Amino acid sequence: MTQPPWTGFVKTLLLTAGGLVAALMLFVLLVDPYDNVPFSPPMARPMMDDNQRFLYPGLVRHGNFDSAVFGTSTSRLLQPAHLDGQFGGRFANLAMNSATAWEQYKIADLFLRTVPKVRTVVVGLDRVWCEPDADSQRLTFRPFPPWMYDDDPWNDLLYLLNGKTLEIAARLVEYQLGLRPPRLGPDGYEVFVPPDDQWTWAKVEPMIYGGPKHPITPAEPPYRPTEAERQSWRFPALAWLDELVGRMPPGAQAILAFMPVHVAAMPQPGSPLAAREEECKGRVARIAAAHGAALVDFRFPSRITSEDTNYWDNLHYRVGIADWIERSLATAVRERRDDPDGAWRLLVAPQAEGARRGPLS
Repeated sequence: MTQPPWTGFVKTLLLTAGGLVAALMLFVLLVDPYDNVPFSPPMARPMMDDNQRFLYPGLVRHGNFDSAVFGTSTSRLLQPAHLDGQFGGRFANLAMNSATAWEQYKIADLFLRTVPKVRTVVVGLDRVWCEPDADSQRLTFRPFPPWMYDDDPWNDLLYLLNGKTLEIAARLVEYQLGLRPPRLGPDGYEVFVPPDDQWTWAKVEPMIYGGPKHPITPAEPPYRPTEAERQSWRFPALAWLDELVGRMPPGAQAILAFMPVHVAAMPQPGSPLAAREEECKGRVARIAAAHGAALVDFRFPSRITSEDTNYWDNLHYRVGIADWIERSLATAVRERRDDPDGAWRLLVAPQAEGARRGPLS
C-alpha cells in the first residue's frame, strides 16, 4: 500500500518532538533545580522557586542543618543565624506561606527522618493546628509534591518534566550567569515584609482592621462551654503534633510557640471561637508536658499584639518583633519563666534533662 505523501513529514515531526522532549528532560535532570535528582552533577543550587513546598525537601536532605523552624508565614521572619546564637546548632527556617498543619507535619516528618542528630526544633503554632477539619483540608491552592517527601528519590523523576520545573531550571541557569539573585537564602530565610521605612499608618490600618481602626470588644455575655462541649471538640492536627514531638530523639529540644498575631486576627474575646482556642492551647500543653517540650504562648492580647506599629497586617509583624521573639523564646526556655511585662507566657517548661547544651545550659 502506498503511504500518503505527508507520512514522512509526520515522522520527522514526531522525531523532532521526541528529541526536544529528551533534550528538555536532560536539561532539567542536569540542572536539578530542586536538588532531588540522585545523579545530578555537583553545583550550587540556591532556592529559586516561590513555593517553599518544592524547595525545602532538598534543603533538608543536603543542607547539613541540625535544627529547624516549622510553621506558617508568621514564623518565617525568625532568622536562623539569630537562633544559632541563642540555642546553638545550625538552624534552617522551614516555615511555609499559608501552610496547613498537614504540610507542616510533612516537612517536619522528613526532617526528623533525615537529619542524623536533631538538636532543636521550633514549631510556630497558628490557628491551623486547632482547625476541626485539619484532617480533611490538608492542602491549599498551592501545589504540594508528596513524591518529594518520601524516601524514594527515583520516583521524583516522573514529575520533573513540566513547565514550572523548566522555569525554575532556567532561573537557576540565570543565577549561575549572574543574572538573577536567589529566591531564598541557603537556610530558607527571607525578609518578605517591606523595609521599615515604608511603614505608614494609611497603608497598614486597612490591612490590620479591614477598614478604619475599631476597638476589640469582648462578647457579652461571654460564652461558657460545658465540659461535655469541650470534650466533643475535635482538633485532629494535634495527633500529628503529638507524634512529631514524641519522636524527638533523646537530648534534643522541642519548643512549641503560639505566634503573636495582632489582636484583630485573634478570636473575639469571650466568643465560642476564643473558647475553642483556649481548649486547643490546653491540649497542646498536655502534649508538651507529656514529651518534655517547652510551650510558649505569644498569642493573646499584650503590649506586643495590641500595638499597631508592630505589624504590617493582622498576621505579619515587623522584623524587630521577630528579633524580640527569638530572644524571648531563648529566655523563656533558659530561665523557665513568664515575661515580666506580660508579653509571653511559658505554659509548659521543658524537662531539665531535655534542655539543650550550649548557650542555654
